[in-house]
Amino acid sequence: MPQTQTRFARLAWFVPAALSLSAPAAFAHQDITDALLTERSANCADYAETYSAQVRDVQAAKPFVASVAISVVGEHCEIASNAVPNHDFNATGRFVTPLTEQDQTYRIPARPSAAPSPTALSLRSDNAVFLNGVKLDLMAAGCFGVRDGKIGCNDMSAPYRYDPMAPGAGFGADEHNAHNQPDGTYHYHGNPMALFAQDNPTAPSPVIGFAADGFPIFGSYIADGGRLRKATTSYRLKSGTRPGGPGGSYDGTFVDDWVYVEGLGDLDRCNGMVQDGVYGYVVTEDYPHVMACFTGTPDASFQKRRP
Repeated sequence: MPQTQTRFARLAWFVPAALSLSAPAAFAHQDITDALLTERSANCADYAETYSAQVRDVQAAKPFVASVAISVVGEHCEIASNAVPNHDFNATGRFVTPLTEQDQTYRIPARPSAAPSPTALSLRSDNAVFLNGVKLDLMAAGCFGVRDGKIGCNDMSAPYRYDPMAPGAGFGADEHNAHNQPDGTYHYHGNPMALFAQDNPTAPSPVIGFAADGFPIFGSYIADGGRLRKATTSYRLKSGTRPGGPGGSYDGTFVDDWVYVEGLGDLDRCNGMVQDGVYGYVVTEDYPHVMACFTGTPDASFQKRRP
């Protein structure tokens, strides 16, 4: 479908030309259905606006209206949404639980800074929120040998934690590398396969969201001299076979299968780099997919609500 560029407030998107740019009056949001971001500003205040999208759960043939509001509150930005994406979803997923609209708000530090040492990812905290209002939750609560391997592995030191993005992990993700949590919250485990141009971009990828520590998340493409290419992670698969647990060769099924090698790729231990003087995380094809740790200090609003 042909696309034309449009700009609402200070946020730039590409929006399919066949789509209306005005949302239903009841929502009073700008329509970003299937829109692609183009802006590279690392200032979350530059994205302040309210948006909506009309999408559907493909397999369930059920329509949804996405709603997201980005606002500036003191030294923070807030992203409030109903956790419905701005694109159709679940064409290929195997969702155990249907999507349920949420009432979620994340606070993002407007002036992030690096901490003395990185903060590890945890099951107790969401990792980031994308600009369409859907969160990033990279870690699985499933480990080999713990219950059915899908839930119940809450000890972060437990070995052989599954990588939900691994082809053999079997977490039922859809074409956007997302699925629903037990409470019905739709969330991504990696590249949302939306929000930025996936093939043949004409410029470095835009900011597509913000991590819990306030640093931006960029899409995959970076400028390398006079050409554009995908950024490469500095993690590689271990060689040999696993000494215990599931056995077999290190193939990426488990987080433990990967090891960080400083300088191997473009990105640091947390999967970030500096572009045009701005530090941010970058979406990659391989592990850790978006981020492996927090360079800064995550905001408390990303702590998960206990059931």
